[in-house]
Amino acid sequence: MTVLRPLHLLFASLTYALGLAIADYLGATISISILVLGLGWTLLAQISMNLLAEVFRPANEPLNDLFGAERVYLRDRLLLISIALLGLAAGCAYLLFLAGRVHTEAVILLALSLLIVFAYAVPPLKLSRRGFGETLLAAHIGYVAPSFAFVLQTGDFHRLLPILALPVTALALTYFLVLDFPSFAEDLKYERVTFLTRLTWQRVVPLHHGLILLAFFLLALAPTLGISLALIWPAFLTLPFAVLQIIMLRNIALGARPLWKPLTYLAASTFALTTYLLTFSLFLR
Repeated sequence: MTVLRPLHLLFASLTYALGLAIADYLGATISISILVLGLGWTLLAQISMNLLAEVFRPANEPLNDLFGAERVYLRDRLLLISIALLGLAAGCAYLLFLAGRVHTEAVILLALSLLIVFAYAVPPLKLSRRGFGETLLAAHIGYVAPSFAFVLQTGDFHRLLPILALPVTALALTYFLVLDFPSFAEDLKYERVTFLTRLTWQRVVPLHHGLILLAFFLLALAPTLGISLALIWPAFLTLPFAVLQIIMLRNIALGARPLWKPLTYLAASTFALTTYLLTFSLFLR
């Protein structure tokens, strides 16, 4: 059963740490209790996002290879778990409020996080089934999580946040696009609308390449925006992985043997290592 998607939680934790690293670099004092509560909200929201998507999976599709009464039983249990997790997330938000950290910026991000969770999984929007799920996942993990971590510690936004979060979000989206390719035939069978089935692989392949190039182009532009190159250069150590990722998907699109697992691991590594190296560099400074 894959509904918990541990990698999503690892990625959300990494990007949350990036937000903390930016706050630390700018001189904010990191509160451990606020860190834990904010991370709790982020992970609980991410888990709920994945579980609710399974709860509202179309009835013609199996749930954990189950059909009929067993499927209904599992779906109902997942719904109860999702409600409980959202309740725990609300508890984290309330404790943050008591600690005086729920100001305008934090409220905006809390509301945005909830909006993404419900828009992704719950009818009538249910955007995960309309070809927009990958974009919402990338936005939630790549942009909302580090922004929330940063705002809770500093109480405000800063221009360094989008400069680093946007490239990370672009790389996150490339990972989720790569995940669509191995299940393409099954998605067509069950008439699932994913980013790939909506746009077709002929459009998604060059988009994937463009997003990778965009991510590193934005990082390369950072020094022109007043960010020291010494701060971000470690992120470029993952450039060979990114180039290999482009080459592998291009070769598959041209008819080479589809090595989906290595490509998936490579896309995950490119995103995770870039985020980690940026975070590590910021904490060292």
